[in-house]
Amino acid sequence: MRKLVLFMHVSLDGYASDSNGGLDWIPYNEEFEKYAEEVVAQVGSPVYGRTTYRLMESYWPTVLDNPNASKHSMDHANWLQDVKKIVISGTMDDAEWNNTMLIKDNIAKEINALKEQPGKNLVIFGSPGAAKTLLQLGLIDEFLLTICPVVLGGGKSVFDGGGEKIRLKLLSSRTLKAGVIAARYDLVK
Repeated sequence: MRKLVLFMHVSLDGYASDSNGGLDWIPYNEEFEKYAEEVVAQVGSPVYGRTTYRLMESYWPTVLDNPNASKHSMDHANWLQDVKKIVISGTMDDAEWNNTMLIKDNIAKEINALKEQPGKNLVIFGSPGAAKTLLQLGLIDEFLLTICPVVLGGGKSVFDGGGEKIRLKLLSSRTLKAGVIAARYDLVK
C-alpha cells in the first residue's frame, strides 16, 4: 500500500510561507537541489492544493520551451509533464494540465483508493491548505520536513488550529550545509 507523504519546507517556528506567501527564505542551493531530486525519485504522484497547483501549472510547462533551462529544471519539467498529478480543490471545475486528476469531493475515499494502487508514494508538495485538510482527515502517513534556519514570526502553517496532538516517530534526519535539517517522520497511530 502506498503512503501519503507530506513534503514541506518549514521555518523554525513552523511556517510554510511568510506572511506574504513568499518562499524566498528557503536556502535553496545545489545541495538542496540534489536532496529535492532524491525526494522526487520516490514520488509516484505529486499532490497539490489549488494555489500550488496553479503556480506549478503556470511555470513548469514553460521550462520545456526554454533552451536556457538547466538540466535539473528540464528533467523536472519533463517529469511533471508525464507524471500523474493530483490536485485537491473544492473550487476548481477542471484541471487541464497534462495527466492531472482533480479531487473535489469525497477526499478521504479518493485518496484511500489511490493509496491502494501499486506504485510509489503520493507526495504532497507544500500546499499547506490542502495538507491541513488531509491531516484533519487522518490521511497523511509520513512527514518529510526540511526545517530551515529562519524564524518568520508569522505566515501560513499547516499545523495550526488542528486541536489534536500529532505524535511522530523520527525515521531519519540529516543536516545540509545551509543549516537545513531534512527530517522524515512516521505518524504514530
